[in-house]
Amino acid sequence: MIKVAGVRFKSAGRIYYFDPVDFDIKNGDAVIVETARGIEFGRIAMETAMVDDSKVVQPLKPIIRMATEADIRKAEENEAKKGRALELCQEKIDKRGLDMKLSDVEYTFDGSKVIFYFTADGRVDFRELVKDLASVFKMRIELRQIGVRDETKMMGGIGCCGRPLCCNSWLPDFAPVSIKMAKVQNLSLNPTKISGICGRLMCCLQYENDTYVEARKGMPELGERIKTRDGIALVYDVNVLENKIKGRLILEEGTADKAPKLSPDFYTYGKEEITRLSGKHIAKKKKEDSYDSELLELAKD
Repeated sequence: MIKVAGVRFKSAGRIYYFDPVDFDIKNGDAVIVETARGIEFGRIAMETAMVDDSKVVQPLKPIIRMATEADIRKAEENEAKKGRALELCQEKIDKRGLDMKLSDVEYTFDGSKVIFYFTADGRVDFRELVKDLASVFKMRIELRQIGVRDETKMMGGIGCCGRPLCCNSWLPDFAPVSIKMAKVQNLSLNPTKISGICGRLMCCLQYENDTYVEARKGMPELGERIKTRDGIALVYDVNVLENKIKGRLILEEGTADKAPKLSPDFYTYGKEEITRLSGKHIAKKKKEDSYDSELLELAKD
């Protein structure tokens, strides 16, 4: 175990571990630390704690000092200069006719370097742009290409829920999100319904995925045959959250040329009230067969 303090450099950024030395630190305190890109200004996001050695990237760098009023003013000045820097960079981009979208700019605390973030569909040759910017800013220039998710995290916005974007307000890292998560939650697979403003799958699909996966255990699939107290039924709907399975009883088994005869009424059962059968799905038939359209849809994998 090793003693560390967590420092965050952006409001919803990742927390990095540093050696607290002997400083009496509290959440929100401003500190000056040494990072891979030089001296930086950050704020305490996690007070002194003991963590496992495997979670710490060695060597663990120490907190240099508590930030002074002058340090805080300097950080605010760097923040205030961002607007003008973006304007100048955009002018140079337009002049060069480069196919890139400028997203954000960041000054290092010591003023030795300015970093411009941009998005682009492919690779961009910005060597001449770097020279143009260096002649204006008189410091080291770095252009960094980022993805659309990172761009959205930087710029912020309002989600479809009406709240500020999670990635911009509190989410430090992006978790993998797959279309399978939407299927598990029985959501519409319409891209406009399950995509965030970044154009990628919404991060919130991942929040409840484990709960849905656990709740779906033992639940049948659509089109599956199940044994109930009333007889063998065909599943038409599954409500995971309410633990309800809706189906129609099979009154007469079908044949190779005839679909099974189903009850006109729907019956609802709980997961504990049914038994799943092997050979679970009804057989697929060719389009020209006279099967009920609902049954054909259910038979799809």
